[in-house]
Amino acid sequence: MTSQQSLLKSNQRLAKQRFGTLSQSSKQALSSLTSEHSLSLAAGDLLLIGGKWYVTHSGLLRLARKNHCSGIQTETVSEYCDPAHCRWVVKATVFKSPTSKGFVGYGYADPSNVSALVRGAEMRIAETRAVNRALRKAYGIGLCSVEEIGSRSGLNEPKNGSSRSNGDLPGNGQPLLRDRLCLLIRQHNLDAARVKRFAAEFCHVQSLRDASREQIEELINHLTSLAEQGSNTLLEQLEPYAEKRTEPTEAA
Repeated sequence: MTSQQSLLKSNQRLAKQRFGTLSQSSKQALSSLTSEHSLSLAAGDLLLIGGKWYVTHSGLLRLARKNHCSGIQTETVSEYCDPAHCRWVVKATVFKSPTSKGFVGYGYADPSNVSALVRGAEMRIAETRAVNRALRKAYGIGLCSVEEIGSRSGLNEPKNGSSRSNGDLPGNGQPLLRDRLCLLIRQHNLDAARVKRFAAEFCHVQSLRDASREQIEELINHLTSLAEQGSNTLLEQLEPYAEKRTEPTEAA
């Protein structure tokens, strides 16, 4: 068995474990992505959301490294930026080789099109989106990236006015912990409200925004471990945290 066949078999097995039975079109797309770009589910290169495959930022960077990308240059497009209102446009240029003229992509972000969890980090989001688009052009990836569609998990931002929370990991090039939690919710089609209630109890806090970085990281690792045992295991863990509805009382 070749390495490509082994990767396809691994991707198919993991896809079934994580997402259940795939549609024929999703199976064909996964096969194509594996054979053409060697994208790996185990490495976190792909996510299935709403029946469609999305490539991740880490997957695109891994592809660039594999193909010996010469460099990535980013710069803000100042005439379209409005720092006072957290509006940013970033231009990214990917150079596949030292003699490459470069592949250009633009990324835009403002408070209206980013997750409430990352408000205040719009410039970083715009840069990530720009880099993703440039990389997709450079390496012929027809998929939209997860970061380009933004997070829509339903988890709320901190209410104390802070632009960052204890779950953030700014400045180290890694995704925010809360971004990872949002992706986990979408990846397994979880009820965000249940996850919030479970998370508060797991972290021993009144609200998730009060949890420390270490607590959130432990939470994510725990949920990921449950997910690896099967979607049913994860859903069973969250079942007790469904919102309790008060039954109307009969008039005397």
